[in-house]
Amino acid sequence: MPTKRYALRIFRLFGISVYLHWTWFLAFFVLASLPREYNSVGWNIMEVLALFFIVLLHEFGHQLACRQTGGQTHDIVLWPMGGVAYVSPPPRPGAQLWSIAAGPLVNVILAPLFALVVSFSNHLDWSFSYPNLFTWVHVVYYINITLLVFNMLPIYPLDGGQILRSILWFFLGKANSLRVASLIGFAGACFVVYYAIQHQWLWLGTLMIFVLIQCWQGFKQSGILKSRDQLPRREDCHCPFCKAAPVIGNVWRCPQCHSNLDPFASQGACPGCNIPFNTMQCLECGNRSPLPAWRQAPIPPVISSSP
Repeated sequence: MPTKRYALRIFRLFGISVYLHWTWFLAFFVLASLPREYNSVGWNIMEVLALFFIVLLHEFGHQLACRQTGGQTHDIVLWPMGGVAYVSPPPRPGAQLWSIAAGPLVNVILAPLFALVVSFSNHLDWSFSYPNLFTWVHVVYYINITLLVFNMLPIYPLDGGQILRSILWFFLGKANSLRVASLIGFAGACFVVYYAIQHQWLWLGTLMIFVLIQCWQGFKQSGILKSRDQLPRREDCHCPFCKAAPVIGNVWRCPQCHSNLDPFASQGACPGCNIPFNTMQCLECGNRSPLPAWRQAPIPPVISSSP
């Protein structure tokens, strides 16, 4: 997936930085050069800008919803395959569900607004008086609908697949829900790849290759989560963000010598190379915090009931 490396930061809004990956400029040139029904290339450019503006609103929907659940928001990266919102919602199925569903919800809200403009253009017969604007309005309307329908496919890690995973989380748990969603996503992506080959849709086929890679990564991650759930946990330490207790075992990796270690057992230093750890990453929520903060974090209350 794209990162802000080799990307240009274009602005910052609500404390969220938006980056353009270098491949976005290549895609912009290709899309703007495609033949259209316009009599000026300026309308082609406006069409591409409208596409990425809708994608940007979609990604901000993810970011702001995640922040509403108490999660951590990071960056948005735009690239030829769409956009990626890097978010860290709390490790709860409800928080995950809302953080993911808010993105497509933006497209749902935009749909009737664009439909109203399309109806207005038809009523005033813009096809004769303003043919370029008429075509542009209709194209933007279908772009939003297409993005909504495509993103809601139950293929992990598309929004539909992640929504499916969040719902399954309520019944199957964190690890098993990811495994089932990854398997369903893998099967769905294979079908879409076959469809793209039959219709010679290079963009769709390329996108599905990335999706297949993410499905495989999700499947492997589900195995790691399953193994981690079976490990004992420390009762005297808790993540300052999600309040999860860290596992007991060598499940962290040293960035210098790449050996596995348990920084809580080694007092925050690697036993192999003695490199100190200034911050520790929570394996549950992904947030980093100083090691002393783990011992100062409040322990979640234990609710007991009397017969």
